[in-house]
Amino acid sequence: MNAGREWSETMKAEWNSLQPTGEISRRGFVVSSLAAGFALAVQPVMAQTAIKTGTDGLEASDVKIPAQGGEMPAYRARPSKGKNWPTILVIQEIFGVHDYIKDICRRLAHQGYQAIAPELYARYGDPRKYDDIQLLMRELVSKVPDGEVLADLDACAAWAQQQGGDPERLGITGFCWGGRIAWLFCARHPKVKAGVAWYGRLEGDKTALTPQNPIDVVGELKAPVLGLYGGADAGISQESVEKMRKALTQGSAAAKASEIIVYKDAPHAFHADYRPSFRREAAEDGWKRLLEWFKKKGV
Repeated sequence: MNAGREWSETMKAEWNSLQPTGEISRRGFVVSSLAAGFALAVQPVMAQTAIKTGTDGLEASDVKIPAQGGEMPAYRARPSKGKNWPTILVIQEIFGVHDYIKDICRRLAHQGYQAIAPELYARYGDPRKYDDIQLLMRELVSKVPDGEVLADLDACAAWAQQQGGDPERLGITGFCWGGRIAWLFCARHPKVKAGVAWYGRLEGDKTALTPQNPIDVVGELKAPVLGLYGGADAGISQESVEKMRKALTQGSAAAKASEIIVYKDAPHAFHADYRPSFRREAAEDGWKRLLEWFKKKGV
């Protein structure tokens, strides 16, 4: 039987009760599996810096998660022994779930987490096959509604619980495009405990598909977010970062408990160890802070 038809009534009810703002389609998935390697748009890969985390002691594989419209491809890594793991949702850059994002999942699994990275563009196409960033943005990324993305993450959280995850210890982290989504998810899901947003856009143009930015939802944050930003980011100004800092002080209790760290000389994507933007010192410090943040916040 199709896994989408096996979606439990409980999961359907939870999905319907957590409908976020923005358009949500009922279209099916056109991408059914994940490919190996890195996205074409970021070639050549900086092989000398790309981290490769092994799977010893882990269960790590592609999975399919029941969601609205069918089965969503995803990557999941968790310890091979034990149960009741805390869950971290790992949200992709604009390039989709490729080897870097999978490696992030394995790094978290070695820390005792069940880490899940869903391919959130899978209803619209495969971002890993685009070799031009502007074309990728125009033909694929711009068509993906926030509401649909957040609802898919709700489905991932419900599935994680069915797979042995602790429903009271849920966190999220995201990179670039995914960093923005991490902020939004922390304003929507009632059980998320903490988020870590890596250089996610904080404000900007709004559309029918992207009706809110992180700075718009500080009053609704249900979990504190650690924001990690580069002082030399050409796409996210320090003015924008400072506006967000000020907004957080006037937001919800979770907003006031949030924190933003800026690495003065780091560019955008400073954690992406497979790209020239990688800055080892900032990346390692940010990762250390991520682990401490989740532990401190009970994830």
